Amino acid sequence: MSYNIDFAVASSEQIEKALCQRLKHIRLARNITQSQLAAEAGVSPRTIRRLEKGEGISMDTFIRVLTALGLQRRLQSVLPDPAIRPIERTSARRRERQRARPGSSKSEATAWTWGDAKGTDE
Repeated sequence: MSYNIDFAVASSEQIEKALCQRLKHIRLARNITQSQLAAEAGVSPRTIRRLEKGEGISMDTFIRVLTALGLQRRLQSVLPDPAIRPIERTSARRRERQRARPGSSKSEATAWTWGDAKGTDE
């Protein structure tokens, strides 16, 4: 059974089923039984069976299973940190902004007017 789907157009049920299938295949690839995974995650074997069937589990259980499989670092890629803006990092040469600097505006008295240009003959 294929669990490759287009997440941009899939329903929440399809996404849930695909994620559960991926977790099942990861568990099997690592030669871990449902009972072993349940014990490591601190949940019941029935919960693991429900997870792998895509029958719905809590977010807490999902995180526990990911942690038991050693996938907790992948959670950071699910939702990027909103405080990190890649464009600002590259333009600031990897320095964090320390303060805001609003654009400076020239006052009316110092604004350029005709005849102020240097090097013109009058």
